[in-house]
Amino acid sequence: MKLAVVGLGKLGGPMAAVMAHKGHAVIGVDVNPAYVTALQQGRAPVTETGLEEMVAANRARLSATLDCEQAVLESDVTFIIVPTPSGDDGMFSLRYVLSAAEKIGGALRKTKEWRLIALCSTVMPGSTGSRLLPALEAHSGKKCGADFGLCYNPEFIALGSVIRDMLNPDMILIGESDERSGALLESLYRGVCESNPRIQRMNFVNAELTKISVNTFVTTKISYANMLAQICETLPGADVDVVTGALGCDSRIGRKYLKGALGYGGPCFPRDNIAFSAMARKNGVPAVLAEATDRVNRRQIPRVAEAILSRLPQGGTAGILGLSYKPDTDVVEESQGLAIARRLAAAGARVAVYDPAAMDNAKPLLAGNVVFAASASECARQADVLAITTPWEEFRRVGAADLERPEGRVAVVDCWRLLDKAAISAVADYTVLGLGAGKPPKHEEAVAAECDGD
Repeated sequence: MKLAVVGLGKLGGPMAAVMAHKGHAVIGVDVNPAYVTALQQGRAPVTETGLEEMVAANRARLSATLDCEQAVLESDVTFIIVPTPSGDDGMFSLRYVLSAAEKIGGALRKTKEWRLIALCSTVMPGSTGSRLLPALEAHSGKKCGADFGLCYNPEFIALGSVIRDMLNPDMILIGESDERSGALLESLYRGVCESNPRIQRMNFVNAELTKISVNTFVTTKISYANMLAQICETLPGADVDVVTGALGCDSRIGRKYLKGALGYGGPCFPRDNIAFSAMARKNGVPAVLAEATDRVNRRQIPRVAEAILSRLPQGGTAGILGLSYKPDTDVVEESQGLAIARRLAAAGARVAVYDPAAMDNAKPLLAGNVVFAASASECARQADVLAITTPWEEFRRVGAADLERPEGRVAVVDCWRLLDKAAISAVADYTVLGLGAGKPPKHEEAVAAECDGD
């Protein structure tokens, strides 16, 4: 099948590569000449795990252009994956979607052949049917459902594992204008996905609401675990990992995203939760759960910053390991580690930071007395208080030799429980936010380990 992907950013670039990897001829479209040139030269337009290799291996089936109309004319299906930035009211803007619609509609006007358009960008419920569909009809002079098809088809992925998630989704969500459109998109994904996902087909508004609801529900689960972690800190002998491990054994709950640690961040979760709240309020529905989730999440940054400052000696250095919002990505948007580092620097503390991927993206956002270390070990060796704020696998290698001092003891705030507590405690004061004071009984650890969860 011939496919066009409009938008070659963090999601569009990987989608183009994945579709080519599965044998389809793909034309990538973007207004950024650098993205187009990269793809034309067989290079990844953005940084993402495995993308460089996949683009290079499928170069024969991948092309790119600045000409959106021509790409649509040469394709059977056009995917729109452009930004939908948040507005002042918290809801998503369609300005880039509608700009793409104008060009796509212009292409549809020039052909007599039926085409399918699929919107993958996250939008507010009601947007596809009330805004995108009329725009395509107006610019094309044609009728949706007869002359062209339209689907809302958002992705459920995480940066750092986009390719894996696209190939192995739990679900494919399709909001369809008509049976033909949904059936074609389903057939395409049946040949692309390796996980035999459930394919859910429905109308536009149900699909739009499902997409934003999934992310809002996940953020609620994260904030619940973080609230539970704070409760555990007040109860001697309590251990949030033991408790959440047991909770996850219940099939109604599951273990995914149920870990008391730092809050959620990134380009999707925070804004989706805020947009969900804004939509509910606009429709006269109290958004109590979503708003509470956001408040709990925002409290994590001052909570951890205060824990670090309270342990920091006069003139000492706070070390922050982790500036990306999650491992395996260079994205720092809404990163809790970055926000903590900024808060410490604003308080006048000297701060040493390190991240395996996000240093360049973080540098313009950090002001004050901030030192950029060359490695996790170097950051740890400079720190009087060391906090692990992103669970990069590399940070597990920080050891006693990095923390031992001739005079005094380093304080370690291990938010993600990555380090060997026994080894670190021999040379440093090891604190785990989210755990109670006492060591859990061995039989509780065994019971939690026996449960696979979901």
